[in-house]
Amino acid sequence: MEKITAKELTDRGICPTCYDRAHEHCVFGDNSEDMILKNDVFECFLCDRPRADGHMIISSEKHFKDIMEAPWDVCEKMLKFARFMMLAIKDVYGCESVYLCTMCDGPMNHFHLQLIPRYDFEERGSKNFVKERKKYVRDYDKIKKLCEIAKTYEI
Repeated sequence: MEKITAKELTDRGICPTCYDRAHEHCVFGDNSEDMILKNDVFECFLCDRPRADGHMIISSEKHFKDIMEAPWDVCEKMLKFARFMMLAIKDVYGCESVYLCTMCDGPMNHFHLQLIPRYDFEERGSKNFVKERKKYVRDYDKIKKLCEIAKTYEI
C-alpha cells in the first residue's frame, strides 16, 4: 500500500486516525509496541513524536471530531482513565507534573487527549503544549510498568 500523509487525507475530508486504523497503520505506523491499553472505548499509547519523555495519547475508538461531539459516557471514561494514567506517568517517569490537553481542530480531527509530562527543570505554563517534538526513544521497562498499572484500572 502506498504511503499517504495525514495532511493528504485531511485535505480529502478523511480522518487520518480512522483511515490509519482501517488500513493496517499505513499513515502513522504500527504502534503496537507502544500500546498501553486498548478497549472498546479508547486506546492509550505513547506518542511517537513526544514533546517530553512519557508523552501519552488517549484516543477514542469511535470517530468524534472533538470532546464536544463525544457522548458523555466516552468523555467520562477517557477523562477518568487520563487522571489515573497521569499519576502513573508521574510515578514511572519521575516528572513534576503532567498536563492534560485536547487540541482537536476541525472535522477531520479525531478526539484524543494528550498527557504531556513536565519535568522540574522545565518552565511551568502553556509553553509546554508547544514544546519542540523530540525523537522517541522506546523504553521497554517503562512501557511494561505503564501496562501493568493500566491493567489494574477498572473501567
